[in-house]
Amino acid sequence: MSPVSVPDFVRLDGGNVSLVLDCRGPSPVALYWGPGLDAGADGSMLDLLAAREDAPCSPLVAAPLALTPLAGQGFPGRPGLLAHGDGRRWASYTRISGVRRPDGASVEIDSVDDANALTLTHHLRLDRHGMLTGWTQIRNDGPGLLDVEWLSAPVLPLPPDMADWVTFEGRWAGEYRQRTQARVMGAVVKENRRGRTSHDAYPGILAQAAGAGDQAGDVYALHLGWSGNHRLYADTLSDGRAYVQMGELFMPGEMRLAEGTTYRTPTLYAACSATGRNGISACFHDHVRDRPDHARLRAKPRPVHYNTWEAVYFDHDPALLLKLVDEAAAVGVERFVLDDGWFKGRRNDRAGLGDWYVDEAIYPEGLHPIVARVRERGMEFGLWVEPEMVNPDSDLYRAHPDWVLGTPPAPQLIFRNQLVLDASRADVQDYLFARLDALLRDYPISYLKWDMNRDISHPGGADGQAAAHAHVQGLYALLRRLRDAYPGVEIESCSAGGGRADLGVLALTDRVWASDSNDALDRLTIQRGLSTFLPPELIGSHVGPTDCHITGRRVAMATRVATALFFHMGLEVDLLGLTDTERTELSAGIALHKQYRPLLHEGRLIRLDRPANEEAFGIIAPDGSRALYSYTLLSEQAGYFPGRLRLAGLDPDAHYRLRLIWPDVAQKSPLFSALRDGAIFTGSTLINAGPQLPRLHPQSAMILELVRVSPPI
Repeated sequence: MSPVSVPDFVRLDGGNVSLVLDCRGPSPVALYWGPGLDAGADGSMLDLLAAREDAPCSPLVAAPLALTPLAGQGFPGRPGLLAHGDGRRWASYTRISGVRRPDGASVEIDSVDDANALTLTHHLRLDRHGMLTGWTQIRNDGPGLLDVEWLSAPVLPLPPDMADWVTFEGRWAGEYRQRTQARVMGAVVKENRRGRTSHDAYPGILAQAAGAGDQAGDVYALHLGWSGNHRLYADTLSDGRAYVQMGELFMPGEMRLAEGTTYRTPTLYAACSATGRNGISACFHDHVRDRPDHARLRAKPRPVHYNTWEAVYFDHDPALLLKLVDEAAAVGVERFVLDDGWFKGRRNDRAGLGDWYVDEAIYPEGLHPIVARVRERGMEFGLWVEPEMVNPDSDLYRAHPDWVLGTPPAPQLIFRNQLVLDASRADVQDYLFARLDALLRDYPISYLKWDMNRDISHPGGADGQAAAHAHVQGLYALLRRLRDAYPGVEIESCSAGGGRADLGVLALTDRVWASDSNDALDRLTIQRGLSTFLPPELIGSHVGPTDCHITGRRVAMATRVATALFFHMGLEVDLLGLTDTERTELSAGIALHKQYRPLLHEGRLIRLDRPANEEAFGIIAPDGSRALYSYTLLSEQAGYFPGRLRLAGLDPDAHYRLRLIWPDVAQKSPLFSALRDGAIFTGSTLINAGPQLPRLHPQSAMILELVRVSPPI
C-alpha cells in the first residue's frame, strides 16, 4: 500500500470549544477537548503539557486512550472494540490510513488492521454551538464472519479535576432523577436491556468538577442518540485517566458482519461548559434547535394539547367526548388528542392492540363526528396509537402469531397483557404502515401519539436470532416512511411516559412525553432532569387532575399551570368536572402560555441553585430583552422566611421592570404587592441581591416577568 499523508494533529473549533486530535501514533487520540484555545495553541504544546514521567510497575509508554482503545495496543481498561472471527481476530491493532476533512467543522479518520482484516472509521464534528457529535464505524475486510460484541462511539478523555459523575435514573412515573457519585478509581456502568431508551438507565452522563452546579463550575456531558439497548461505561484508570464509553448493547450474535459489510454506532453527543449545567443545556438546546427537522416545528406555535386519557380512560362515550371537545375549545386548547380506547375491541388493556380499525360498536359513523366537531371548534385532531404492540386477544395475533418477538420455548413474561411485534420484519412494517396510512387518509389527523407500553423482554426473531437492534432499526424505518408520506403530521414519542426520549428517536419525531405522572411536584424534578438534554418545546407537560391519579396528591390549579406552562403545554384533566373557579384559572393560564410562547420556546433555560425544598428556573430571550422566572416552594420552610431569589442570567448593566404575573392573588408581602404593577431594578441588583421571597404555603408557585427598559431619568 502506498504511503498516505497523515497530519500530526487535527484541530476543530466551534462555539468556544476546541478539539485537538493526535494522529502521530497508530490510532487517533483526543489530545484535548474543552474550552476554546487561542489560535497559537498547537498539538505539540498540548502534548508536552501532558507529558508524564515513568511510573513504577507500568509500561514505558502508556497504551493510548484512543478514540477506540484497543486490546492489541495493551489498553488496561475496557477495549472500545470487542470483536472476533471464530475466536480469532480479537486483539486488533490499527494504524491510521487516511484523514479527510469533509468541511471545516468535521473530520473523518480511517484506521486499518491488515492482520485482522478490519477498518475503523471515526467521524467527529464540532458545530457552531460547541456541540461535538461523532460515530465509529467498523468494516469487515476479511473473508469470514466478524462477530462484533461491542463497539463504542468515539471515546473522549475527561479532565482529571472532574470530581463527580452524574447519572440519570428512575422508574415509570418517576423518570430522570439525577444521582451524583464521587469519581473514584474504577468504573460506573449503566446497562439497559429493555429494548427502548428505558426509564431507569438513561443514556446520558455528566462529569463535573467539585462544587459545580447549575450556575457555575466545569461540567462535561455525553449522550447517546439510540432508542434501544445500550451500555454506558465511565471509567477511571489507576494512572488517573478518565473516559466514557457509550454504545449499543448487543445480544449474543446480534451483530455479525460478512465480508465488506459495516456497522456504525449511534451518534454520540458531547458538550462541555465552564458555566455549570446551564451551559451544558444551552449547548444541547441550541444544537437541537439548529437541526433541519426542527424548522418544521417553527412553522407555527406549538399547539396547546388536550389529551382524553385521564378524563375517560377506556370508557369512550361519543356524546361525552363531544362535550369535552367544546370545553377544551372554550378554555383555549388548540389540539384535541383522542387517547387509547377508540379501536376495535378496546374496552380495557387486555384486547385490541394490533387491530387498528375504528370500533364501530362505539363509533358507528367512525371518528368523523368527533373530528368534525374538533375542527369546527378551531382545533387540530390527534390520535393515540401503539403500533409496535399486539394483544394475544386480537385478530392480528390470531392471524399472525409468528409476528411477535420471543425466545421459545421460554414463556413470555406477562407485561400489560401485550406482546411486541417484530418491527424488523418487512411484512410487519407493511401492515403497520398500511393501517396508519388508512387512518391518516380517512381523517385529517395532524398528530400521532406513538406509545410503547412494555419492555422487549424476549427480543428473538422468528429465525431464532436476537432482534433487539433490528427492531429499533425497523421502528426508525417505519417512522421515516410515515414522515416522508405525511410531512405535516407531528409524532410524539411516548413510551409508558418517558421510556423513549433520546436524540435518536427525536430525529424522526417532534415531541416526547416525559412521564405518565402529571403530579406537578414530581414533574418539576422530571423536567429538570430531561431538560438537561432537550429544549422545553420538545417536552410535553400537562395540567393534570386535581387529585393526581398516580400519586394521589392534591395540588392547586395555579401550581399545576405554572409547572406545565414553561414546556409544550397541555391538559389531561376532566374538564367537565372542574369548578368555575378552576376553569377560569385554567383558561387564564393557557392564555398566559400563549402570550409568552415565543419566549418559552426560543429562549435560554437557566436553572437557579436553590435549597432542596425549592425549585426555580428561568427562560431568557436570546437578546436578553425579556425573561420569565418560575419559583415553587415544594415543602415548608425551616424558618419564618424563605431566602432571596437571585435572578442569574440577566444583563447586569441593564434595567428591568420586574412584575409578578402568576398567580393572580393578593400578596401580603409589600414587595410582591408592588410587583403586581411592576417595579424597575438594575440587572446587577437582581442578580446579586434578588427579591426577598414572600411567605408561601407549601406546593405554591409563582411566575415573574422581566422586561428590559430604559434607565429612569
